[in-house]
Amino acid sequence: MKILLVIIGSGIGGGFRFWISAFLQKVLPVYFPIGTLAVNFLGSLLLGILIFVFDDKQLIDWKLKLLLGVGFCGGFTTFSTFSFETFNLFKNAEFLLAAFNILLNVLITIMGVYIGYLISK
Repeated sequence: MKILLVIIGSGIGGGFRFWISAFLQKVLPVYFPIGTLAVNFLGSLLLGILIFVFDDKQLIDWKLKLLLGVGFCGGFTTFSTFSFETFNLFKNAEFLLAAFNILLNVLITIMGVYIGYLISK
């Protein structure tokens, strides 16, 4: 049962990740991997809200926590994609963009969790 919940959540999260990234690629310049940054922030924000609002206040059960926290957020956020895109920026001698990508992804995703924490207060 547990693994099935994670698999279902991961599949849905991966689908949303693909959709949001593809949408942002169409409407924004492709010089910077903004889609990955956006989903990493949104996933971190959602996880922060899920843990600090719903879990800490015992408003969700373990099944929903597995489905949304481990499954959806795990399938939705894109650390491996972030790593690949950053590597490609370095490989293409886009050192400033690569450093900017690392900095933004780390800071913005931590900020997402923090905003989720603030929402819980």
